[in-house]
Amino acid sequence: MGDGLDGLRREVAIGCRVMAHRGLVENILGHISLRIDGGRALVRCRGPHEAGLRFTVPDDVRAVDLDTGEITDDPAGDYAVPGELPIHTAVLAARPDVTCVVHAHPPDVVVASLAGIELEPIFGAYDIPAARLAAAGIPVHPRSVLIRNDVLAAEMVASLGDAQALVLRGHGVVTAGEDVADAVLRSLQLDTLARIHLRVRAAGATPEAVPDADLAELPDLGSAFNRETLWRHHVAALDHDGHGLN
Repeated sequence: MGDGLDGLRREVAIGCRVMAHRGLVENILGHISLRIDGGRALVRCRGPHEAGLRFTVPDDVRAVDLDTGEITDDPAGDYAVPGELPIHTAVLAARPDVTCVVHAHPPDVVVASLAGIELEPIFGAYDIPAARLAAAGIPVHPRSVLIRNDVLAAEMVASLGDAQALVLRGHGVVTAGEDVADAVLRSLQLDTLARIHLRVRAAGATPEAVPDADLAELPDLGSAFNRETLWRHHVAALDHDGHGLN
């Protein structure tokens, strides 16, 4: 993790690139916010040389006032906040436990939501964090709309409740975390759950939830393995494939 505001901008930029690299977003869609001090958040904004999340650079990540929704560090006016900024401002206002908010459009999650498939814990040891996320319950927001104002954002926050992940039916996902890695990895877990659900159904079977007794046997491998090591893998894969930050 980087130090200071420049390091945090870099973390958000890397998070955006990982999302694109792993297929959670397409072209210019999706964004990440990261709470900082002074009632502000760093937000992946729309820049004058917009080329999509795969090519996000730290300069695309601007400081935004959470009350006014205005960028505070762009005197030239070159950048614009994403249209769905209310997703971020509403979650960060309602959830003091959340530091990072991710909005992404994983295609498999969108398909599963349109098919009315609930993301249950149908596997265990295959992906323990994803299984635990599903076992805790993943709410679904029923409206397939752009969340562009406070009223729509309030409805979305009500659907999220105290959960760490929300499926937006026919739209995408919102995930929350204590930092960029935490929130992006949760989006990846949702993607894994949806993909396996769809593959089981494509194979002609009906997925069944893992019994509670089996879920109870799953060990807690700890954040050093489930988060730090896994995040290093995704960043290393990004670099290996030529999409890392120089």
